Amino acid sequence: MTPKPRPTVILFDVNETLLDLAPLKTSVGKALGGREDLLPLWFSTMVHYSLVETLSDNYHGFGEIGTAALMMVAKNQGIDIQYEDAKEAIVTPLRSLPPHGDVIASLKSLSQNGYRIISLTNSSAVGVETQFKNAGLTDLFEKRFSVETVKKFKPHPAPYRMVLDDLGVEPNEVLMVAAHAWDLAGAKNVGLQTAFIARPGTSLYPNVERPDYVVSDLEELVRALK
Repeated sequence: MTPKPRPTVILFDVNETLLDLAPLKTSVGKALGGREDLLPLWFSTMVHYSLVETLSDNYHGFGEIGTAALMMVAKNQGIDIQYEDAKEAIVTPLRSLPPHGDVIASLKSLSQNGYRIISLTNSSAVGVETQFKNAGLTDLFEKRFSVETVKKFKPHPAPYRMVLDDLGVEPNEVLMVAAHAWDLAGAKNVGLQTAFIARPGTSLYPNVERPDYVVSDLEELVRALK
């Protein structure tokens, strides 16, 4: 097998990969009457309907889909929740998530090692700008990309190709880093190198090619790339 070239760009997913969803779990749990165990169901429902919108040539922002998903989960659990309350439970904590403990030092190390540090998220452009500002990540990234530009959610090919076109790089020069197997499946489909960060509660998808790197945290990825 031909060894892969050293990537020049490291492309990061944001939610859960870089930012800790714990405050969101608390907020969603409170909105659902204390059912914090329903956060994974809410998150998967949100991702599901983002793909429904992409495949049906429709587009609402990730926050709007997240609010709708929370209302759907609540209804299926027999919990009454109003739209504005659902929106408040999602949008406010989502924009103030803290970075995981391994993030800031690892990003600085990767940058010092010559990698271009970029992000690509399903969140809106304004949303990720606020997230990065509140998490202290803004100055660590050369550029931020949102699927809002192409109005197609990951793992559709369009967002990844948007990044490649904008940066003027070849797919195998880019390493996509995410805690979500579906995101990496989309990146691999476009030809990007991939790295899976095994955040708590995440797992690989067995029916696609294994990522080029599988690590427990970003510190391990930094060591692997040195």
